[in-house]
Amino acid sequence: MPIATPRDADDIQQPRAEAKREAKGAALVPARSDGRVNGRTLVMMRWIAISGQLTSLAVLTELLAIPLPIGPMLATVGASILLNLVVMAQRGGQQRLTDQDATLYLAFDTLELTLLLYLTGGMLNPFVILLLAPLTVGAAILSIRSICLLTALNLLCLSGIAVWHLPLPWRGDALVLPPLYLGGVWSGLAMAAVMLGAYVFRVAHESRRISDALAASHLALAREQRLSALGGLAAAAAHELGTPLGTIVVVAAELARDVPKDSPIAEDIALLRSQSLRCRDILAELAREPETNGGDPFELLPLTALVDAASTPHRATPASLRIVAHALDGSPEPVVRRRPEIIHGVGNLLQNALQFAQREVEVIASWDVDSVRLAIADDGPGFPSHLLARIGEPYISARADRSGHMGLGIFIAETLLGRTGARVEFGNRREGGAQVLVRWERQDLDKEDT
Repeated sequence: MPIATPRDADDIQQPRAEAKREAKGAALVPARSDGRVNGRTLVMMRWIAISGQLTSLAVLTELLAIPLPIGPMLATVGASILLNLVVMAQRGGQQRLTDQDATLYLAFDTLELTLLLYLTGGMLNPFVILLLAPLTVGAAILSIRSICLLTALNLLCLSGIAVWHLPLPWRGDALVLPPLYLGGVWSGLAMAAVMLGAYVFRVAHESRRISDALAASHLALAREQRLSALGGLAAAAAHELGTPLGTIVVVAAELARDVPKDSPIAEDIALLRSQSLRCRDILAELAREPETNGGDPFELLPLTALVDAASTPHRATPASLRIVAHALDGSPEPVVRRRPEIIHGVGNLLQNALQFAQREVEVIASWDVDSVRLAIADDGPGFPSHLLARIGEPYISARADRSGHMGLGIFIAETLLGRTGARVEFGNRREGGAQVLVRWERQDLDKEDT
């Protein structure tokens, strides 16, 4: 049975639709890498590296008596110290760094380590593995373009110290390793640089995407909750304004009694009194709390009416929407609390279906004593079979997207509906088109309605 929407529903739902569009425009854009890194973090890591380098120099020269080119090495470490002091002088090293600045800092660390390795044997130096440290840090915080540049620099430095380097400082006879072994070391470090950079970047990128998506869903829910609170705010305002408005009505009545009927202001006083009475009636209506639920008269809605309310902001599409109610065991239709999670979650699923439908979207609301189900089916292209197992992950566009959406709508819907105890399943119909099944345990919805 199609559900008829009241004429004034568009006026009620328009602010909700605008807030949703604003939330999607502001929050569904993935975070950029600029400003992700605090300069103090890189400064602290560089101080740790400097401490390790100076400690190594002291141990090798004083305890092990290994001859090192101490002057050039101390100058190299001193350059790193100087850079740290310069960064710390800029707002205490606490400013947020752009992607470009962080790349330059890590490139400096790579070059500084390369120079130290060049002075101490190059690929023969057992500390050559440390050359991967700046790349690993960068893979967790930089953009893909910067990671590629940093990886290329790392490979170039590895190749350089493999060919050009000073002899390894060594007591006794010079240490000579076969070229084939050195080539194997170079190959291993080069593969480690590429694989480590790609792996760390991918893991950090997925973590950021999940965090951004959860933040977007929380923002959408917060906006929906603020809109739901407008009714309570209106009632509170009505109570607060009732007393001064009552005073205005009394004063207007006294003026109307005392002023002669032929006075030039008699008509204005009558208008003031009539408008004051009208305002009093409006505020009384806003402040009235039905005895049925003690609050918003639309807080509890039949399941089909709730689906219709969730779909109202998304009706501006060529496709039509048909809502069908079906009792599986003859039980009465569930009356569901108008929770923001359900309104926003079901609304996102309906928006996705209406966006891709060719002619019609059908919503079948069915229930029995144990469960409540919503089946949302459209006659569009359906979900790609290779993505069915991944639908619900953030930033996955489930179908051939015609509007540039970023795949967060379904993730937000599944997250919000999951908070209400719902299970969401995605699939394709045999006759074509996609189908989304939302299922609640009846006791979960009844618990919310009591």
